[in-house]
Amino acid sequence: MKVESYKQGMPCWVDLSTTDQDAAKEFYSQIFGWEYQDIPMGEGQVYSIARIDGSDAGAIFTQVSQEAEAGVPPHWNVYLAVDDIDAIASKVSDLGGTVMVDELDEDDSGRMLVAQDPYGAFISFWQAKENIGAEVRDEHGALTWAELLTSDQEGSEKFYSELLGIDVDKETMPTPEGGDYHMLTVDGMPAAGIMVSPPHLVEMGVPPHWEVYFNVDDADAVVENAKSMGAQVMFGPEVLPMVGTFAVVQDPQGAVFGIQQAPAG
Repeated sequence: MKVESYKQGMPCWVDLSTTDQDAAKEFYSQIFGWEYQDIPMGEGQVYSIARIDGSDAGAIFTQVSQEAEAGVPPHWNVYLAVDDIDAIASKVSDLGGTVMVDELDEDDSGRMLVAQDPYGAFISFWQAKENIGAEVRDEHGALTWAELLTSDQEGSEKFYSELLGIDVDKETMPTPEGGDYHMLTVDGMPAAGIMVSPPHLVEMGVPPHWEVYFNVDDADAVVENAKSMGAQVMFGPEVLPMVGTFAVVQDPQGAVFGIQQAPAG
């Protein structure tokens, strides 16, 4: 599905911070069919735009030294669309969050902000100018869903709903672990999920974080392909009613992402 704009609160972009950019590009190209447009960013950094049939779908870049030195593993970043980045920046701290990277102008593309919510999850915000973010959704290899795994579901819902002026749907399905799965909604449409981090992740010391899911045509085939290239399967593939088949995978460099195959029919 081609996308021309995003309403405030909708996930609009994802990019991967990794330790081996070339290897990551090859891995995701093999499982998602991505092609790349490499954009030099200065100081030896290259921002590789992943494309599906000529449409921007996400990006891959080499992890900055500060993250690597701090022991931050490779990870996917989620961006939420906003109408006014300055207004968001002023509200983050008022609601208990922390602005980590001040409002940055990305030429004529747009403006971004990186924040940490009150419970430790990092989240980016994007105010579009010429670049809306992902130009394709819900196709093989394209962004299809994002969800927050948090230590405080109610507090996180309050933070994001008040920050973005959006609603929360609490009448949703249980998680595989038996907890409650709620959703942020924009004009009545599902935008992103919020759930309490599963106990096994807490025991592993995984902090609250946002996860990204990509649409796939055949989840079983993608999982087998990913495994053959050195990835580890963290969960699934498993079929959930009305959700479809999904799995959580750790790529060869250590970044975790999800895949979802829509239910038949």
